[in-house]
Amino acid sequence: MDIPKSKKLDIIIPAFRGHSQSFIMALEGISEEDALKRIEGRTNHIIWMVGNFLDMRYALGNILGLDEEFQYKDFFFQGKALDENMTYPSLKQLKDSFHTISPLVYQKLLEISDEELDKAFPMGMNIDFFPENVLNFIGMCIGREDYLCGQIGLMRRILGYEGMKYDFDENIKY
Repeated sequence: MDIPKSKKLDIIIPAFRGHSQSFIMALEGISEEDALKRIEGRTNHIIWMVGNFLDMRYALGNILGLDEEFQYKDFFFQGKALDENMTYPSLKQLKDSFHTISPLVYQKLLEISDEELDKAFPMGMNIDFFPENVLNFIGMCIGREDYLCGQIGLMRRILGYEGMKYDFDENIKY
């Protein structure tokens, strides 16, 4: 396993890699058509969930110093509500973005120092038990990714796909 420069990320590194694997496995076999289906008009579709997952990855990259911009951020930035009148990017396009940004973010997570993690990062939460710093923002992004992977997994079952497999691919290093 890769060792991060900061011991504060010992739990984040495996979570990040685990989420990458879960993301890939949850989307396995999902058709482009099914990725746009909503349940009774009440749920977001998988494309929206995937786009939000990627919005988190790009946000992580930005706070870690990457200049990469999410090509589809106008659809998903900061959890932007689903708009049924928009033509969303394809699942393939979003998967390609995932494979572009994820290794870059992963490398930055390995390189960041304790001092950089402790830097203030205002989020506007104003909660006394939640210091608004880079480390906690990373934790929030990881939590959001976990939530979205769970939603995608649930949607795959609702849409009639078999449950997600946990066949981790050790060749994916991010």
